[in-house]
Amino acid sequence: MGGTSDVVTFVGDWSGQLVATSVHAGHGLRPEIAEAMVLDEAERFREEDPFTDRLAAVVPDHVLTSRSRFEADLNRPRREAVYRTPDDCWGLEVWRGGELSDELFEGSLATYDAFYDALAPRLDAVAERGPFVLLDVHSYNHRRDGAEEPPAPAEDNPEVNVGTGSLDHDLFGPLVERFMGDLRDARLGCGPLDARENVAFEGRNLAWWVHDRYPRVGCVLALEFKKTFMDEWTGELHADRFRCAQEGLAAAVPGLLDELERLR
Repeated sequence: MGGTSDVVTFVGDWSGQLVATSVHAGHGLRPEIAEAMVLDEAERFREEDPFTDRLAAVVPDHVLTSRSRFEADLNRPRREAVYRTPDDCWGLEVWRGGELSDELFEGSLATYDAFYDALAPRLDAVAERGPFVLLDVHSYNHRRDGAEEPPAPAEDNPEVNVGTGSLDHDLFGPLVERFMGDLRDARLGCGPLDARENVAFEGRNLAWWVHDRYPRVGCVLALEFKKTFMDEWTGELHADRFRCAQEGLAAAVPGLLDELERLR
């Protein structure tokens, strides 16, 4: 079974059918990657998903990943997982000389492979017991025009975007509806969250990989929390808002477990 390494750590006993990941929470880099990088650390941090590991931790069985998406993006297909040129990553100048070398590229692919090679046997064991849910926790920027500029319109940017683009809706549709309803329930957590489905994001490679490997068994809910719980320009956490995000997600967990029981 996949174990802990310098790339990935598995927390919990993995005896249940609900697990969580936060694949863009990591900020670490291999020394040789750090040496080759010219991207400002604050700018890199802004494009990562800080604190999402603490959101994922409301699920006892979860995965911690230490490496930055600028070393290997675990939520992109393998052929796109390593940012080599600005066209791969929002126009950002990342590498000294303008492009990542072949040698460093191959090393970063090894990081990517290490994650999926470790996750596969863990999820294989979960899937053998029956249907499961993986909460794929991310966050997204909504003040890209600048710290002093107006935020992106709320109508196109929900507090929580629930990506369900590749899951089996015939089988898992009721589970999705229960989850969405619980996030929006004013009686749960700190109150209702503006949770909407597939508005800005539908889920990417981790969801695709799980749904392909575990058809009619695996269900990934790709969660994108808008960075209202922090200042995306300074990196400062807003503790009260973050606590509400944690409590809102935690309050939706019992409903997921109920729905999974109905599918057994």
